[in-house]
Amino acid sequence: MVDAARARKLADRIQQIVAEMLERRIKDPRLGFVTVTDTRITNDLRDATVYYTVYGSDGERAETAAALESAKGVIRSEVGKKTGIRHTPSITFVMDSLMENAAHIDDLLAKARARDAEVARAAQGAAHAGDANPYREPAADGDPDDEFDDEPGSDGEDGSSRRSPS
Repeated sequence: MVDAARARKLADRIQQIVAEMLERRIKDPRLGFVTVTDTRITNDLRDATVYYTVYGSDGERAETAAALESAKGVIRSEVGKKTGIRHTPSITFVMDSLMENAAHIDDLLAKARARDAEVARAAQGAAHAGDANPYREPAADGDPDDEFDDEPGSDGEDGSSRRSPS
């Protein structure tokens, strides 16, 4: 096992190297507008997963995936040279669905805003169903037992004080 901080630093360095290679050295015409979003490496530093996004259609994404697969060996050898570690990790490219997730979340938020506006429009002229003050208040003279005096069974002839459940 390797220190987690060292693994994170190595993953960040691999991300930088891969991004530079895709920008400057890999000249495959199938390679679209690629952005490396994240890199994760296993605890034993043997496998690195590089997440990327591609701006474009599904066809362009498929072509970019094929270009990255064909350039994987060159990228791995460059990672080995620039990192200087004993065992160069194998590299796997994974399409990051960050853009699709963000678009889906934006759609959900727009629907929620529309529903909130609809509820606000419906509630604009609405009135409360109950009383304005739904809480019981004591009588004006301040004796809390006075509000129950006119109920049958309260303060009966036997001297007991029973209240009806409310």
